[in-house]
Amino acid sequence: MARGNFGERLKREREMREVSLKEVTTATRIGSRFLEALENEQWDKLPGGIFNRGFVRAIARYLGLDEENLLAEYDLARGEQSLPIPQPYEDKIPRPPIWIPILGILATLALLGGLVAGGIYGWRRIAAHRAAKRASSAVLPPAQNRVGAPTAAAAAAPEPASNAAASSSTSVPLDLAVSTSAATRVRILADGALLLDAEVPADETRHFSAKQQFEVTAADSSAVLLELNGRAMPPVGTPGASGTIVLNEKDLRQASGGTPQP
Repeated sequence: MARGNFGERLKREREMREVSLKEVTTATRIGSRFLEALENEQWDKLPGGIFNRGFVRAIARYLGLDEENLLAEYDLARGEQSLPIPQPYEDKIPRPPIWIPILGILATLALLGGLVAGGIYGWRRIAAHRAAKRASSAVLPPAQNRVGAPTAAAAAAPEPASNAAASSSTSVPLDLAVSTSAATRVRILADGALLLDAEVPADETRHFSAKQQFEVTAADSSAVLLELNGRAMPPVGTPGASGTIVLNEKDLRQASGGTPQP
């Protein structure tokens, strides 16, 4: 991609939708100077690193563009290249004899055969036991069936589907990455427990875990970038001012479900 195509395309997509820089700033909480720097490809005026990629992702989501494609165009325009893949370590230890893996495969097959045979035997025992219970309950007098113990059919009734669904439902663990472009005070609450309340230096990334939600407060909202389970989240507050945001699994579903409307 020739230099200038990324910024020109970003500006063209914005103008085609008749969206001003001020509207983008209000919706994404990205400073207008950073938006102008992206459209003019003035990389030295951007905070750099993960912040730039977070800006591009937020703008693409707001304009309804494909986030990954726009990030790829940004990386190409910026000239960023992936690190070389390290060469695998050459093991000098002699290879074991070929019969050792074969023995392992045979042992695994024998174990699987034993498990299958045991399962079939257990299933037959259970089926025979249920048949015996049904036969015994069939010969009982009607009065005994009414006032006695529950019949085999009632005892074998399956668990309600709602209980099974409730027991199998699990919540997704949450991982929060907090990155700073400048030193600022940050306060983190995870499920109501205080994890951090201190000054965080610039260019630092910290991770926190929670089961239900996070509450993040920053003295300088424009100096903090949040990612929940690897997905960029909205800014904490208005750029240059303090702000507080609450993040939970609902925000994670909204980030992966599509583009929010302005």
